[in-house]
Amino acid sequence: MGKQLIVAEKPSVARDIGRVLGCRSNKDGYMESGKYLVTYAIGHLIALWDPEDYDPALKRWNYQTLPIIPEPIRTKPYPKTKKQLDLVGRLMEREDVESLICATDSGREGELIFRYIYGYLGCRKPFYRLWISSMTDEAIRQGFEKLKPGEAYDNLYHSARCRSEADWLVGINATRAFTTRYGDLYSVGRVQTPTLALIVQRQLEIEGFKPEDYYEVEADYGDFKGTWFWKKQSATRMDREEKAREVADRCLGKEVQVLELEKKKNRQPPPFLYDLTELQRDGNKEHGFTAQQVLTIAQELYEKRKLITYPRTDSRFLSDDMKPVAQKTMESINVHPYSKAIGPLLAKGPLKFSKRIVDNGKVTDHHAIIPTNRRPDPGSLPPDLLKIYQLVVKRFIAVFCEPFEFETTKVVMGTEEDTFLSKGKTVLAMGWKGLYQNRNEEGDQLLPPLKKGEKRTIQDCNLLTKQTSPPKPFTEATLLSAMENAGRFVEDEDLKEQLKASGFGTPATRAGIIERLLQVEYIVRKGKALVPTEKGRRLVALVPEELKSPVTTGKWEKGLGRISQGALDPQRFMDSIGRFVRYIVQEAGNPQGR
Repeated sequence: MGKQLIVAEKPSVARDIGRVLGCRSNKDGYMESGKYLVTYAIGHLIALWDPEDYDPALKRWNYQTLPIIPEPIRTKPYPKTKKQLDLVGRLMEREDVESLICATDSGREGELIFRYIYGYLGCRKPFYRLWISSMTDEAIRQGFEKLKPGEAYDNLYHSARCRSEADWLVGINATRAFTTRYGDLYSVGRVQTPTLALIVQRQLEIEGFKPEDYYEVEADYGDFKGTWFWKKQSATRMDREEKAREVADRCLGKEVQVLELEKKKNRQPPPFLYDLTELQRDGNKEHGFTAQQVLTIAQELYEKRKLITYPRTDSRFLSDDMKPVAQKTMESINVHPYSKAIGPLLAKGPLKFSKRIVDNGKVTDHHAIIPTNRRPDPGSLPPDLLKIYQLVVKRFIAVFCEPFEFETTKVVMGTEEDTFLSKGKTVLAMGWKGLYQNRNEEGDQLLPPLKKGEKRTIQDCNLLTKQTSPPKPFTEATLLSAMENAGRFVEDEDLKEQLKASGFGTPATRAGIIERLLQVEYIVRKGKALVPTEKGRRLVALVPEELKSPVTTGKWEKGLGRISQGALDPQRFMDSIGRFVRYIVQEAGNPQGR
């Protein structure tokens, strides 16, 4: 019986797989046993051709040579890793190797890395796919028991290849077109340019904002306070100071009575589990990490420490078959300091799984990020890794906790002419929020016991001068939200739904897009804020609407989604990209209106 060649994405992953499978013989660049060979790709071994690879004359940037739309788009080795690629090729050609196992990252990019290697080397041997969400020994063994034929992931590969080649075509042509036409180096991208446009638009809104003064009147009854309103409870603002002063003077010392009294009990369920974007947002808000830093830390916690599951996921749910895994994980991480919260949960019996935790329909390639069942030693983790690990652990515990329960009270006090609104909030049960006690809670005042018709005297009446606030600049946390929810910038309902499902980029690429905008100096960091530079603003002013609009991105994401489902011919999608590239090049040469 022949051997199987396993191709992992990184040396560390190859070593883990080799160890689990009993590969004891360490060679230069691979491991071997009687049944397996295990090697790795060191990330990307294959790149797309540069324009000058098709024609040396294209090394010089010239608007007249555009558009550059090679057919087919070809691949080549990365010079720095050519030695490893040659080794992989020799292993593929070995007579004792009957088939291959693709063990690159279980996602679109990992699929593309293997397929590019497999295609470039001209391999025709059958291959299988290892698809796992955790790097624990147990998860690796289970994955090898559930290998699928490689063709089961053909549509994922076609979608990944189209995304890669579309990004190349748009990036190369748009960058060269706008650089040669406008005399400055302008990096343009399918996703980075619409993202930049969001930041520039927000900055223009901030700069164009004109603050306006307004006034409110606050009545002080001694043991609580109320805000004056006119007819509607939300209508508390007055534009003229003299009118507000008149109200304050009129009400001072007046007797008021309770006209309306409304009490309502509320239950706030726990948050959903983490996907990568939500983890990046919290990492930024809680600890000031950049999106890229969170991704790097999460990748180490997954790959090297084996403490969390696959981080590059866009799902916030578990599948039904994960219930016993979650139970075992909760028992395994029941160590100090987590046992204080976990102990009471486990004492109630088996974990209870609601639809907010388990939903097969909302799990695609990977489930939500949760801890693995590896017993943690929090004291051994470097501080930055510990911060992100504890976010994941805390969220995992929180989803199984009781809801946060509180009672809200609304009281309307009135004179013959005027009415005042008071709001109160009383916590009944902390529930899951007990895990987050250090977070600032915006609490309403505590109101005394009141009855309808009860009377009070306005002991003091304060005139409050306030001012409208401009929009806030994007932080990495709020920009990630805007990228994830780009559909709210689109009117077309179908595209809105597609962007709702995908947004700008993917969870795995959004951090890189932000870093790219910083690298090419289109934006800068000012504290936590992301602010556009003059160059970034110029580019957004120069490019046509189609290149910076979420509508275009929505159409592409819709097409790529259909390819991954087998519902759209990849060539048809690439033909549409070709037409778009020709249009962009033509628009760059037509400076009218820009």
